[in-house]
Amino acid sequence: MVFGASSALAGVLFVGLIGCSIAYAECPVDTVILKGRVEHAAGGAKVRVLLVYPKAVTGESGEASVEDGTFRIPIEFLTLSKRPLLRNLPEKCDRKPRTVNVTLMEGDQESESLSLDLVRDFKLADPSAYALRSELVLEGKH
Repeated sequence: MVFGASSALAGVLFVGLIGCSIAYAECPVDTVILKGRVEHAAGGAKVRVLLVYPKAVTGESGEASVEDGTFRIPIEFLTLSKRPLLRNLPEKCDRKPRTVNVTLMEGDQESESLSLDLVRDFKLADPSAYALRSELVLEGKH
């Protein structure tokens, strides 16, 4: 009889652990993907990207060297916007940047800078990745 009681207890614990892990699921990580080209780029040119959230809160950033006149920068961000006060309530997973700031650096000089709107300038390439609607072309000074 002791064996049966411990099996039942183990089953209850197992179901409880699964229930807790489902109730406390983490928010997904999404990605903003920037790819484009640079016309007349100087050697050693780099593209820097900064994600900006509502209320001008700066977030994740990335940088890539311009190679053969092109660049590609994936930037991951956590969608968790708010943790609930009570653990049994679901987390809010709707955090996403409002704008994406792009800067072309040639040496230590800023050649071009622009701000892209996430809603207007990007599309969902898949359920967790935002890609540009059209090719991004930056103009170097050289």
